Order: sequence, then C-alpha cells, then structure tokens
Amino acid sequence: MRSDNQFAQLMLQYTQLKNGAEEIRKLLKKNDYDSAISMITMREQVFISCKNIRKYLELTPEQELELNILLDEIRKLELENINFLKTGMAKIKSELKNIQQTRKMQNAYDFDEDYKGNIINYLE
Repeated sequence: MRSDNQFAQLMLQYTQLKNGAEEIRKLLKKNDYDSAISMITMREQVFISCKNIRKYLELTPEQELELNILLDEIRKLELENINFLKTGMAKIKSELKNIQQTRKMQNAYDFDEDYKGNIINYLE
C-alpha cells in the first residue's frame, strides 16, 4: 500500500523518537535517571507502531532516502546516549573500587585505633 498520509504519520513518529532521544540525553546529563527510564519505556510503543506501519507501507525511493536519513540521526543519538551511560558506569565502577580498597585498608590496619581509646600515652 502506498499512502502519503501513512508516510507522514511514520515520519512524525520517527521525529518524536528523535526528539525523545534528545530529551533523554538532557535527562541523563542532569542525572535524572528515573525520568529517562520512564521515557525509554514509553517510547517502546512508538517503536512497535513504526515497525508495523513500515512493514506494510511501500515507499518511493525519495521517501526511503528521507526516512533513512532520519533513522541515521536517531541511531546516532541513541549511540551517544549509550556511550554516555557507559562512561558514567565506568566512572562509578572505578570510584566504587577505590572506596572498597580504602575500606579494606582501614579494616585491615585499624587506622582509627587512636579514637577507640585502647592505647594510653604515658608520656603526656
């Protein structure tokens, strides 16, 4: 089936997905992960709708080119979001490892012995 209205609807939905990816990036930069996850789960239905429309829609070469350009932009934004999250996860993992090592050192050598009152200084 070939329909300009369905193609326009498909492009509108993909544009919404692109705008959503940009908004998710803003939320991730603000460390608002709950809102970002909510947006990601809401977008799932739009992806399914796009897939169904695309399955039955016959596109002209011009429409195909226009759609592919938009899809490439969406892929780029999604990969940037994924890489942003990977970088954040690596930083957190590194910080956690440092904290765990510090805690192990403190537990192994009892650095806070002076504050427990177990040692008496007779010279003072």
